[in-house]
Amino acid sequence: MQLSPSMLHFSLMISLSLVVLSGQETHQQPPVGSPEDTEQCVTCDVRQHIKTMRLNAIKPQILSKLRMKEAPNISRDTVKQLLPKAPPLQQLLDQYDVLGDDNRDVVTEEDDEHAITETIMMMATEPASVVQVNGEPKCCHFSFTQKFQVSRLVRAQLWVHLRPAAEATTVFLQISRLMPVTDGNRHIRIRSLKLDVKAGVSSWQSIDVKQVLSVWLRQPETNWGIEINAFDSRGKDLAVTSTQPGEEGLQPFMEVKISEGPRRVRRDLGLDCDENSPESRCCRYPLTVDFEDFGWDWIIAPKRYKANYCSGECEYMHLQKYPHTHLVNKANPRGTAGPCCTPTKMSPINMLYFNQEQQIIYGKIPSMVVDRCGCL
Repeated sequence: MQLSPSMLHFSLMISLSLVVLSGQETHQQPPVGSPEDTEQCVTCDVRQHIKTMRLNAIKPQILSKLRMKEAPNISRDTVKQLLPKAPPLQQLLDQYDVLGDDNRDVVTEEDDEHAITETIMMMATEPASVVQVNGEPKCCHFSFTQKFQVSRLVRAQLWVHLRPAAEATTVFLQISRLMPVTDGNRHIRIRSLKLDVKAGVSSWQSIDVKQVLSVWLRQPETNWGIEINAFDSRGKDLAVTSTQPGEEGLQPFMEVKISEGPRRVRRDLGLDCDENSPESRCCRYPLTVDFEDFGWDWIIAPKRYKANYCSGECEYMHLQKYPHTHLVNKANPRGTAGPCCTPTKMSPINMLYFNQEQQIIYGKIPSMVVDRCGCL
């Protein structure tokens, strides 16, 4: 079995912790009590040490997999201001309410090193001055810093919030592409949508902009931004493009869905224990990671998840399940301290978070949950 770098790193931590704790045992006075009590106490110490090391390693692992040198500096108040009050985001949050952070038995073969982006939510910013006249329009430009291929683009929806109309009316939602003023006509209408709205009711509306985004990705120099208008029958623009007091979280944003490559799915089960278990063999134990304890407000969901960890003894009789490892150790005994209880299968977690550019990302973080433990 070929171990991923994540598994090798975890295995090395366990080996070091066992060496440290075994050294501590030889210099301490033997405890008073039965041999069974002594053995149980040592086992608890080893388990607690491994648990602490596993927890401490998770923070740098997540940042590395997200290709971040440091955590985004986003406070809880900033998160409240930036979070769009929109249907697609609420749908993602509802998934965590329904599914929770329970680990599934069905796991997939993943890239162990980096996160897989599934959905990006990009907030609109003010376009460059070369496309403005007297400071207008104030919206909207979308910056694409994520490197993904056009061929992986599945869907792109522009979400616009409409203010309440004074009366039941027909609204024409118009999307125009901005061009530098020096190019003459700086407004090129690219999409329009006819909507019937009720009086006094605000609403979110979405419009397909996949073709527009495809052009921008192939020709980034054409991305000067877009202007959004939603005129009612009286010519009043109902589109929220610059927020007024009480309209925080209602700015336009783009929801982009990215496809993933095919992955094999298989069922993988192992020996599970709890903290009070007398089991001495290699076993998987529960460990809950709380991102709020880390002070990581930039992670929107989940706020906590079950990471799990491996602990226990690896006796010769348990190597029957891993004969290849046993033969390798016999052939090359130098530098080997015997088999180690380590993760043999890990799975990803889904995460909704802000990146350094304050874009909302929904994706998979690989190798963050221990699904199975074994002696390697």
